[in-house]
Amino acid sequence: MALTREQLAQRVAQELQDGYYVNLGIGIPTLVANYVPKGMEVMLQSENGLLGMGQFPTEEEIDADLINAGKQTVTMATGASVFDSAESFAMIRGGHVDLTVLGAFEVDVNGNIASYMIPGKLIKGMGGAMDLVAGADNIIVTMTHASKHGVSKLLPHCTLPLTGKGCIKKVLTDLAFIEIKDGEFHLLERAPGVSVEEIVQLTAGKLVIPQHVPEMIL
Repeated sequence: MALTREQLAQRVAQELQDGYYVNLGIGIPTLVANYVPKGMEVMLQSENGLLGMGQFPTEEEIDADLINAGKQTVTMATGASVFDSAESFAMIRGGHVDLTVLGAFEVDVNGNIASYMIPGKLIKGMGGAMDLVAGADNIIVTMTHASKHGVSKLLPHCTLPLTGKGCIKKVLTDLAFIEIKDGEFHLLERAPGVSVEEIVQLTAGKLVIPQHVPEMIL
């Protein structure tokens, strides 16, 4: 069974480590803020100028002036700070973010990512994605494995304009957790109830499958 958006966020949260500075992209990645393991100190950064982003607010906590890069209302953790976007991008470009979680339209076997433009369609735009993929060594892409028409998003070569080249090392989809290395996709885990055969069928790029592929623990 394919993972829900919330389950994708839960699995990404397992990759967090104590003391990490983490940037969460627009969409599914923002949900990771709700699943930071208890007792773990993680500073969530938003490129519009917030360091120390908390969980999404309850109705009583909503402050319309406090938003993330996707214009969603958020909360601030203890010790959070607010600053202008120039300073925020200096953190990103300076390599001070330990983990970046991004959405994407396509990823290929060489770690290239296309995430900002589909010709002929109205898309929100680049945002901070190009800076994030250039300034971070540790990036996890989270997206659906295939389009709603069943077309794979894990490709031999991206067909859309690139956001970044050779920068993606791990991809979490609604079907699988995959590592990219040596010009190949390597299957690490499969979603609960999803068969290896289903993943193979919906992966266009070369996929290396180990003898045993464990199910994700959520």
